[in-house]
Amino acid sequence: MKKIISQIFFGTLLVFLLGSLGIAQANTTHKKEQTTKIAVLAASGKAGRLIVEEAIKRGLEVTAFVRDSKKANFSSKVHVVQRDIFKLKSSDLEGFDVIIDAFGEWQNLGLHKTHIEHLVKILAGSKAKFLVVGGAGSLYMDKSHTTMLMDTQNFPKEYLPLAKAQGEVLTFLRGVKNVNWVFVSPPAVFIPDAPKSGTYKIIGEEFEVNNKGESKASYADFASAMIEVALDSKYSKQRVGVIGE
Repeated sequence: MKKIISQIFFGTLLVFLLGSLGIAQANTTHKKEQTTKIAVLAASGKAGRLIVEEAIKRGLEVTAFVRDSKKANFSSKVHVVQRDIFKLKSSDLEGFDVIIDAFGEWQNLGLHKTHIEHLVKILAGSKAKFLVVGGAGSLYMDKSHTTMLMDTQNFPKEYLPLAKAQGEVLTFLRGVKNVNWVFVSPPAVFIPDAPKSGTYKIIGEEFEVNNKGESKASYADFASAMIEVALDSKYSKQRVGVIGE
């Protein structure tokens, strides 16, 4: 009788353990199937559009926020939301794992800082990672971080006002503690229409050149780097740069 009871007990225990293992495996499978949700702001611009395309190629779930939906020529996989960046509310950006700001402005340069202040305000306390397409002018030229690229004698004068405006954005973000931001600087020579090479390097705060002595990359390669930074948790509350190799 004891032998029969023992067999029943161990048989029941085995079924329970196998069942628990099955549940664990099912939960693991479910987690693997979860797709990273990315919002791209100002998505109809040259940088924003390529970031959207790169995110889709990597199988991510993408929502493109644009001011004019008529300019939103994206894949059918992209969810498009027509909304001015200054009209965005916290509720508009809930549920995203990553938010990428591809805002660009050449005339009213004060909008660079004011739009970031607005976004930081509505993202306060959010768990989302917030990436900003920045500028190269604020990259440091020395180990002491006292001289920036925009301070050098050969920096193009026509780009100096824009570089300063983008530098103000970085300075503001450095003081933000309740948003997981990353400011991503492109190279000194940023080529809109060059093809994607698939080779680039993510650098830190200091200006670098590749083995050809160039600080150069295409928008397409920069878009790839943006998605890599977005998905890698080691990049948090810091500025990084990108150059082509």
